[in-house]
Amino acid sequence: MRVAIIGAGPAGLFLGSALAARGHDVVAVDRDARPPSGPWRRPGVMQFHHAHGFRPQVGMALAREWPAALDAWLALGAEPITFDVPGLGPVPAGHRSRRDTFERALRTTADEVPGLTIGQGHVDGVLAEEGRVHGLVVDGSPVDADLVVDASGRSGRSVDALRVPPSVGGPCGMAYVDRQYRLRSGAEPGPMSNPLAWQGDHDGYQVLVFLHERGHFSVVLVRPTADAALKDLRHRAAFEAVCRAIPALAAWTDPERSSPVTDVLPGGPLRNTYREQRGLDGRPCIPGLVSVGDAVATTTPIFGRGVATTFLQALQLLALLDGGTEPAFVGEPFDAWCAENMRPWVVDHVEMDGDAVRRWEGGDVDLTRRLPSDLVLAAAERDPGIGPATGGYISMLQLPSCLDPVEPLARAVYASGWRPAFPPGPTRADLRDIVATALRAGAAG
Repeated sequence: MRVAIIGAGPAGLFLGSALAARGHDVVAVDRDARPPSGPWRRPGVMQFHHAHGFRPQVGMALAREWPAALDAWLALGAEPITFDVPGLGPVPAGHRSRRDTFERALRTTADEVPGLTIGQGHVDGVLAEEGRVHGLVVDGSPVDADLVVDASGRSGRSVDALRVPPSVGGPCGMAYVDRQYRLRSGAEPGPMSNPLAWQGDHDGYQVLVFLHERGHFSVVLVRPTADAALKDLRHRAAFEAVCRAIPALAAWTDPERSSPVTDVLPGGPLRNTYREQRGLDGRPCIPGLVSVGDAVATTTPIFGRGVATTFLQALQLLALLDGGTEPAFVGEPFDAWCAENMRPWVVDHVEMDGDAVRRWEGGDVDLTRRLPSDLVLAAAERDPGIGPATGGYISMLQLPSCLDPVEPLARAVYASGWRPAFPPGPTRADLRDIVATALRAGAAG
C-alpha cells in the first residue's frame, strides 16, 4: 500500500515508521526542514518550543512500535518518571522532555527507517476523484497514494474543503505565555506538585512549571483572554517582574538557581476541539482519507495530554489496519473509536477550562450541575475517600467518567463551604499593576 502523510510531526513520524515497518511504502510531507545540529526553529509548529508533558502512553507506544526512537529519545536526555497514584501506588508517569528533544529523536531515527521517505514541501490539497481521495498535491505536483493520512496538527487546513468542521469546543477563554529556563549546575529544582510539574491555581489565573530533561524547565502563565492588560506579559520585563512576585516562580527563576534559555514565548489563545472524520457530503468518512492526532482532538496543555492522545489514536488506527479493515474506509471505524475514547477528553477540558475561567472572573463553585474534573480532584484534599478513584483519570488509564462515582463526595465537600486555598502570590488585579509598573520602568530606563 502506498501511504501519503500530511505532516512529519509526532503523529506523522510515528504512524509513518509503523506503517513502513509493516511493509508499506510511506511518504510524509512537512513544510519544515529536518533538524539542524543546532537550535531547531520549526516555524510550522507554533507550540514547538512551548511547554509539553509526555505521559506514559507515549513511551509505551514507542517501546512497542518503534524502540529505536525511544532509545534515541533517552540518549538525548529524556527522563522516565513515576507517580504515586492513589489506589494504584507507583505507576509510570511518562518522561520529562522538551518537545524539541522528543521530535528531534523521532525525526533523526525516521531517516533510518526503510520504506519511509520524508519530503519537505507545502501540501496544496488532496487529489480526489468521484468522492475518493487518491493522493496529495505538493508544491503543485501530484503524489499518488492508496491512503492519505492527515497528521497536519491543529493548524492544518489541507483537507478543510472535504471535512466537517469541529463539532465540539473552540476557544476556551484562556491564553498563555511561557519561557524556558535551565537549572544551574548542581542546583535543585524548585517546588513541585508532582514529579512532572508544579501547578498553582491563583486568584484569577494559573501558573505552571513543567520540568524537562537535564535541568530544563518551562514557566507558564495562563490568563483569561478577556484580560487584555495581561497581554503585556509577552514583554520580558513584565514576565520577569511577575515571576519575582509569585513566590514559587521566584524560587524557580532565582538567578542563583537558573538562567533563561529563550525569550518570552507568546502562546496565544488556547482551544479545545474535537473533529469527526465525516465529509461535508454527509458520508461517515471520506474514502481514502483519515485524520489523526490534533487534527481530531486538541486539548489545552494544562494536563499535558496532547501527545498521549495522538499516540493512542495512532495505535488504534494501526490495529484497525492490521485487523484487515479496508484502508480506503478505515476512517469510519476509527471515527467510532475516537467518539468513544477521544471525544470525552475534549469534552472534559471544555467543561473544566470554561468553568475555571468563570471562577477566575469571580464566580463561585456551581453546585447546580456536575462538578468539573479539576474540582473533583481538588476535593480529595478534604475527603480522602475521593483519592482512590482519581488514579485512572490522572493516569489516563480510564476515561473522565471514572470520576462520576466520587463526584457526589466532592459536591458534599463544596456544599460544606470548603474551597481550595490559593497559593501565596498576587491576585490577577495585582498582576496588572505589576505588569504596568514594569513596563513604565522599562520605558523610563
